[in-house]
Amino acid sequence: MNVEGIRQQFKEKWFDREFIEGRGGRTIEIIGASFLTDEVAIFGELNEGYVTKELQWYSSRSLNLNTFPGGAPNVWNLCSDPLGNINSNYGWCLDSEANGSQRQNVIEELRRNRNSRRAIAIYTRPSMHRDAIEGGKEDFICTNAVEYFIRNDRLHCVVQMRSSDAVLGYRNDRAWHAKVLAEIASVLEVVIGYIYWQVGSLHIYDRHFFYLERV
Repeated sequence: MNVEGIRQQFKEKWFDREFIEGRGGRTIEIIGASFLTDEVAIFGELNEGYVTKELQWYSSRSLNLNTFPGGAPNVWNLCSDPLGNINSNYGWCLDSEANGSQRQNVIEELRRNRNSRRAIAIYTRPSMHRDAIEGGKEDFICTNAVEYFIRNDRLHCVVQMRSSDAVLGYRNDRAWHAKVLAEIASVLEVVIGYIYWQVGSLHIYDRHFFYLERV
């Protein structure tokens, strides 16, 4: 399955009117989606300007939206507590000592064993059920973990997600995971491989149904 296959699944659900009521209104959802990310967007186009700001914020490892370059978009503000505190800074999840230095774990594991199946960067944590709503937040981290494989001197990754918005969420999250894949491949001196997406709930909100109407 690739991105075009996912589009076709959404198209079929649109024609069949397979709507569900979810957070933020009606959605069309694919449960247990698994596909090769051979395109940077499922619907629409990547906003390079915004992605640059988000990646910059991730690199800062800040857990507060007041440090977001140019100001955080409303979708982020809806997730934070009144002071702007948040859980889902992926740079913090990947690189902070407080979250176990996940990037370094991956690199060290693959240096020990290039054929390993243990090179996993764990983004979320068991306490997330409480952390997600602490202080008025609504921020349950979307990426559960990312597993890295060296096969035939290529570094591939499998992004395992709890939830992924098929429009904005996919575009922006894929950009982050592509950046990290390239960085780790460089450190390990291997070629950049493929990104595979595995999602519990891949969905499109009703405000984006116009993409399906065009299809």
